[in-house]
Amino acid sequence: MEKFPELNTPRLLLRELGAADADALFAIHSDAEAMQWFGTDTMTERRQAEQLIASFASWRLAANPGTRWGIQRQDSGQLIGSCGLFKWNRNWRSCSLGCELARSAWGQGFMQEALHAIIAWGFAKMQLNRIEAQINPENHASWRMAEKLGFRQEGTLLEAGYWNDKFHDLRQYALLKRIYYPHQ
Repeated sequence: MEKFPELNTPRLLLRELGAADADALFAIHSDAEAMQWFGTDTMTERRQAEQLIASFASWRLAANPGTRWGIQRQDSGQLIGSCGLFKWNRNWRSCSLGCELARSAWGQGFMQEALHAIIAWGFAKMQLNRIEAQINPENHASWRMAEKLGFRQEGTLLEAGYWNDKFHDLRQYALLKRIYYPHQ
C-alpha cells in the first residue's frame, strides 16, 4: 500500500492520522470512560498520543500490515476517533478490526458509518474473506454494533486481554465476506 487510502462517507472523512492529531487523540485516549474497553491503559501524557500515531503509521510497513484511519467529521473537521484493520494475514485472507470514539460522538451512528466504509474497503482492496473483532462482553454498545454490521459471535476468549491492572474476557466475533455481501 503506497498512498494512504482516504475514504469518504456522507458525514465522515476517514484519513491518515498525523502529528496535528495528537491533541485530539490524547483527549480521547485520556478519557477513562471512553477507553474502558479499548484494551490499553488510559493515556496520561500527550507524548503517548504521538507514539500511538507513529505506531499506527508503522502498521502499513509491518510483516502483517494494517491501516488505521482517523475519523473526522465532514461538517466540523473535528477528529472524533479512529478505526482500522490490522494483523492482515494475506494467506488466510483475514484481519482484525479495532476502533475507538470520543464520548461526545457516542450514539450518533458515526462508528457504524466508518466501519461500513473500512469493511467494504477491506473486502475489496485487501481481498479479505474474514474480519475478526474481540469485544469485552460488558461493552454492550460495541457488540450490538458488530452484530448490526453482520458479525457473528464465535465464543469467549477467557482472560485474553490485560489492561488497567486486570484480566478481561473477550468475545470473539467474525464477519465473512459472503455474509456481508450475500448476493455475490
